[in-house]
Amino acid sequence: MHIENRGAASGHYQIQGVDVLAIADEFGLPLYVYDADKIIEKIGLLRSSFAGVNLKIKYAAKALTNISILKLMRQQGVEMDSVSVNEARMGMLAGFEPGQIMFTPSGVSFDEIREAVELGLQLNVDSLPLLEWVGQTYGPSVPVSIRINPHIAEGGNIKISTGHKDSKFGISILQRTEIRKVVERYQIPVVGLHVHTGSDFKNANAFLRGAEILFDLANDYPDLKFIDFGSGFKVAYKAGDHVTDIAELGSKVSATFRAFCEQYGRDLELWFEPGKFLVSECGHLLVRTNIVKENPSRTFVAVDSGLNHLIRPMMYDAYHDIKNVSNPAGEEQLYTVVGYICETDTFATDRLLPEVRPNDVLSFENAGAYGFSMASNYNARLRPAEVLVYEGKPYLIRQRETFDDLLRGQVDIPELNSEVIEQSL
Repeated sequence: MHIENRGAASGHYQIQGVDVLAIADEFGLPLYVYDADKIIEKIGLLRSSFAGVNLKIKYAAKALTNISILKLMRQQGVEMDSVSVNEARMGMLAGFEPGQIMFTPSGVSFDEIREAVELGLQLNVDSLPLLEWVGQTYGPSVPVSIRINPHIAEGGNIKISTGHKDSKFGISILQRTEIRKVVERYQIPVVGLHVHTGSDFKNANAFLRGAEILFDLANDYPDLKFIDFGSGFKVAYKAGDHVTDIAELGSKVSATFRAFCEQYGRDLELWFEPGKFLVSECGHLLVRTNIVKENPSRTFVAVDSGLNHLIRPMMYDAYHDIKNVSNPAGEEQLYTVVGYICETDTFATDRLLPEVRPNDVLSFENAGAYGFSMASNYNARLRPAEVLVYEGKPYLIRQRETFDDLLRGQVDIPELNSEVIEQSL
């Protein structure tokens, strides 16, 4: 349970001692609420698990890109991984130096690559055409990291599995010779090797297999500064879920990495790029129940949110625990929780919940990662506000959208403002 139960007397839930219902009353619903303490806890766990190596944590900002979250990461000594120049620009506004930001694009235009280089980002190259272009354009003046596709098919949902042989990500390890030829032709400085095989790994095996590949490839590049293993640590979405044992991972990967550094001849930095691991459990999407609709086959709970705010259940069949914040001690009943979008818009099917009544506040757990960052205005719906609970106080970190936000950027054509044209039969 990520929202703490305040006790039997009230039955209410709290985050850092703050009543969740009070947060809902103050800021309105639907609402994303993030617990800063949970983020700091996860950062500490990573550091303690890799205490024996020169570790750098690069937060994968695509998971949750609010600038206040980025500032919290920077405050905690975490650096940043970005997949677009705009993400990087947000990081720089949050105080990151350009050299602290890894830029890992996927099939973007060369204009965006040029912009990233001009900003001073660390470029991570994931295709041979891009490597060739970098060599032709910059020669030996721009140091790069190379993203390798290791042909490792492990992890969770296929939509977030990125290291198998048919994935669009990275340069195939089978193209090792071609990579080296391009690097040597243009004297491109290679300062890092990168692999990210996907998400939801349950143990250290996938990382160790990726490590073997990168450590062998490192023999081609004598001037490396870092090895980057991406991320993919599995978090718990419900009681009993198998999670990545971070302590075991740290012990095994650190030992392997130290042995590699000794063979390589000097100590390198070990990078990880966690996104979901750092912010998933910190996030709660609070919604209000609109109606409870009893059908012959099931009972629907319809809430004031939908796949426009949290798309993961519909896109990935993702499970999110649901708390009835208003009535936690109610008698459990079976519900199907649905959204207000004009599509099949289901958060949970046949879920046991304490009795849900109209106007009850529900909380979707593990909503910090890929929740708001994947939200949209589908059905001309507004995106919710965001709140960060920091040192026991809730702070508004994003205003709720208004109707004007839906119109911003649209351009009126005066010729369409005339009277309706009558159609003759």
